[in-house]
Amino acid sequence: MESKISIIIAREYLSRLRKRSFIIITLLAPLFFILISFLPVLLMQIDSDSDQQIVAVIDRTGQYASLLESNEQYRFVDADKTAEEYKALGEEQEITAVLEIRQDLLQDPKAIGLYAFRQLPPGLEAYVNATLSKHLSEQKMASYDIPNLPEIIRDSKVNISLATYKWNESGAETASSSDFASILGLVLALMSYMFILTYGTMILQSVLEEKKSRIMEIMVSSVRPFDLMMGKILGVGLLGLTQIAIWCVLTFSLYIAAQFLLIGQLYSPELLLEASQSDIGMQSMHMVYELFGIVQGINFVEIIVLFVLLFLGGFLLYASILAALASSVSSDEDAGQLMLPVTLIIMVSFYIGMACMNNPEGNLAFWASLIPFTSPIVMMVRLPYDVSLWQQALSILILYLSFVGITFISAKIYRIGILMYGKKPSLRELWRWTRYK
Repeated sequence: MESKISIIIAREYLSRLRKRSFIIITLLAPLFFILISFLPVLLMQIDSDSDQQIVAVIDRTGQYASLLESNEQYRFVDADKTAEEYKALGEEQEITAVLEIRQDLLQDPKAIGLYAFRQLPPGLEAYVNATLSKHLSEQKMASYDIPNLPEIIRDSKVNISLATYKWNESGAETASSSDFASILGLVLALMSYMFILTYGTMILQSVLEEKKSRIMEIMVSSVRPFDLMMGKILGVGLLGLTQIAIWCVLTFSLYIAAQFLLIGQLYSPELLLEASQSDIGMQSMHMVYELFGIVQGINFVEIIVLFVLLFLGGFLLYASILAALASSVSSDEDAGQLMLPVTLIIMVSFYIGMACMNNPEGNLAFWASLIPFTSPIVMMVRLPYDVSLWQQALSILILYLSFVGITFISAKIYRIGILMYGKKPSLRELWRWTRYK
């Protein structure tokens, strides 16, 4: 029996491991994740190269038009027509928008309007508001005739930047960040969601393909249905663990390389001299040091071990369900209908995990971490927040016990379903299969 299961495991594992698509995704995914983090910067660069938008300024007071300086995005020009004349010309003109200032804005702040033939992006409105608001505030302060009032107000502002630390069992403190913990928890939950859904779908497709090609009838003549089902599940699960291991090694290697590269640059005499002459440069260096301190304070070994245990348990649970469902149908359409409820449960688990980010110790987070259908994803969100060891152990225990119980039921459905063709069985009929001996 063991030898037959091992043969099935090896077949399922090696046949997928050798696929070119698996190799490409496994090797390029970590690099893709790094590149995607720079996507906003690239998009901003592309956007900055776009054409200028021309804004005609009608300033009836003569006080404000000179304050609006042109930049890469907007070019402000003195209007040579009235607002009604621009309106009559329609869209067939170079002017993007018309800014009309009707009277002194200190007396009537609403005596200003921005007109265009289409909805404008918020950047223009924000730029005009910020520029004129600053000028009007300075005028207002000057009207009080108090010496050095702007400097007094500026010096009176105090910004607090709260530093957070975490005490370990020995009493030592390390830097921590709730924002970083939230991001890490969300990434872990998203990875668990993707892995369970992807590899669970592999099980469903594998069973369905063999059943439609009638290979299943030959296989069950020499292998017990239970051994066949478990061989498929364990083989695909081993493939998932292999991919996770490769990603961890590659990500860790890239992190170490980036750390040495950044630290080497940060401690270069030229950069230190340049940064010391700029407040922004010193703030950027401080943020990098702080980030490395936060990352070093996280127990990634514990997180990776628990991630593997939770992913494996969640995959085994859902894979046994999908294998049983796939064995009971004979077409892709029927399989898609059966896959939908399972997908919805996994999606709901992910949304529950997102809802628990603001309160990882709340009742919703606690109970969702124990329910086996949601715990593989919800517990991922809580891991960076140092969940109690007994909660971690209880969640894993319930998850694996549930897998054993559901596998026992699924095996009975699988045993009968793989040799059944034709009409899709009803839920009542599936339940009747579970009681056959």
